[in-house]
Amino acid sequence: MADDLSFPSKDSLVLKLPKKSSLVLRMVVLLFVMACAVYICSICLKQIGVSPNYGFLNVEVFERPCPEPNIEPWDIPFVHYPKPKTFNRDECSCHPVRYFAILSMQRSGSGWFETLLNSHTNISSNGEIFSVKDRRANVSTIFETLDKVYNLDWLSSASKNECTSAVGFKWMLNQGLMKHHEEIVEYFKTRGVSAIFLFRRNLLRRMISVLANSYDRDAKLLNGTHKSHTHSSKEAEILAGYKPMINTTLLITELKHIQEMTLKALAYFNTTRHMVVYYEDVVENIKRLDDVQEFLKVPKRKLKSRQVKIHRGSLSQHVQNWEDVQTTLKGTNFENFLRQDNRK
Repeated sequence: MADDLSFPSKDSLVLKLPKKSSLVLRMVVLLFVMACAVYICSICLKQIGVSPNYGFLNVEVFERPCPEPNIEPWDIPFVHYPKPKTFNRDECSCHPVRYFAILSMQRSGSGWFETLLNSHTNISSNGEIFSVKDRRANVSTIFETLDKVYNLDWLSSASKNECTSAVGFKWMLNQGLMKHHEEIVEYFKTRGVSAIFLFRRNLLRRMISVLANSYDRDAKLLNGTHKSHTHSSKEAEILAGYKPMINTTLLITELKHIQEMTLKALAYFNTTRHMVVYYEDVVENIKRLDDVQEFLKVPKRKLKSRQVKIHRGSLSQHVQNWEDVQTTLKGTNFENFLRQDNRK
């Protein structure tokens, strides 16, 4: 009787499931977990406004930002990273570029000065682009032209598709610059454009150059071709052979006008980042170009030009009525131009 009342052993209560049933159960649990995960992910995507895209995975690649240049805070607005439409800068995309404009007047040495700058590997100065009237018809066309230049999309013989460090052009004061000076000053300040003023100290010598160049437009002394600049001593000698006659009645009035225009330009652009360079100073000391390279923040190089000066030596040998000119200027504020005739 005692044997009938005994309880079964502990081991006999354990239910042993077949191994196949255990594997199936695990698979069911795994599928359930995966289904839950997919459901949760779809809910999250809907909340952030992204719909699932089946098929190929679209991966958006973001450009790596260029490292901050090691410059002073005040200099940051003048450093740019243009993205031209006409070519890809590739490895130069993070090479900073500075914008500049050479502000000058005709026959002030700007052509020679620009060839010096363009002899630098990293400087592109694109010439007298506003000599074409359509480009300076109004402020809109001026800005469109400026944007094209500073975006490195202006194609000229001076264009450099390599790592350009400074890009600009030369702009004569009578080519819309003074007329729209307020808008242009604002553009320069907003876009971080630096101005390089290039003037001549001796306005009388400049006048002689203007008259001689104007005569050659019609005379075409070099084998029927007009040249504003020469690249050989022979060409320079031929062009210097013409001696203009200066109208002494209007001489002082015209010199005052040029002087006033120069002062106005300096006053208009006084709030921009700028420097003033005089042609005679560069002729006498080519090291003055080091200051220009420092201003543009480019590595200093020895700059060269193939241009040959036309009117050399004393001014008296380049004017027909030199005695009348002397008489007119003596005792005036412009008398010193007569004594400055020994410059090269």
